[in-house]
Amino acid sequence: MAGGSACSGSPAPLSTSFARLASLLSAASIFVAAEAGAAHKVVDPQWHQATATWYGSADGDGSDGGACGYGTLVDVAPMKARVGAVSPVLFKGGEGCGACYKVRCLDAGICSRRAVTVIVTDECPGGYCSSGRTHFDLSGAAFGRLAVAGHGGQLRNRGEISVVFRRTPCKYRGKNIAFRVVEGSTSFWLSLLVEFEDGDGDIGSMQLKQAKSAQWQDMKHIWGATWSLTPGPLIGPFSVRLTTLTTKKTLSAQDVIPRNWTPKATYTSRLNFI
Repeated sequence: MAGGSACSGSPAPLSTSFARLASLLSAASIFVAAEAGAAHKVVDPQWHQATATWYGSADGDGSDGGACGYGTLVDVAPMKARVGAVSPVLFKGGEGCGACYKVRCLDAGICSRRAVTVIVTDECPGGYCSSGRTHFDLSGAAFGRLAVAGHGGQLRNRGEISVVFRRTPCKYRGKNIAFRVVEGSTSFWLSLLVEFEDGDGDIGSMQLKQAKSAQWQDMKHIWGATWSLTPGPLIGPFSVRLTTLTTKKTLSAQDVIPRNWTPKATYTSRLNFI
């Protein structure tokens, strides 16, 4: 992770927070799952234990890009200040990219009762995120919003804190699913990055159909939210079919990428999952 992170300092003890966990959750009428990192539905009624830190500048939006490959999208709405890196148990080798979570901290004296919605845009593979832990490394802005108004700085000073989280549907109001052609793509190697996927937010499989063809060809997951197809020459326009990782919902965008496509261009469909 780049940037000056509060993760690098000495973390605040977690014993006090977790000791009060049962009473706090009871008062909020929510349930904490016994096993963090278990499989979740997109609409998850249960809250799960985790820990959180922050990185970058205190009021910053987080990393520029990150392991999911979203690039400068993390700096502008609707992702702006809502991004976060997650431990491998949630990153899932990149297939967890784009998933959305609600995160709350637990200290009633400083934490807001309102959850912050976080979009997975990066991975934190070591430190607090290692050894199978479920951990969120949030932007400074997102971390500060876990606190009641005016106490964001005080909460950031604690370093690592205990939180609860649950999966939630992604909602990009006014946006349809878009496909960015990754730099370096050719007619013999086409790589696409998926943006603004409502609902699950994640991708389990992706297929492409060439011009004047009835055959869907399986794309290969390369890294982050990026998928590619190598047999060529590939002839557009291209239709793209997505299947979500979590609920296996499918969506097909017909001829979404034109015949005269160019690398680094983004092509927006007329569809989304919600």
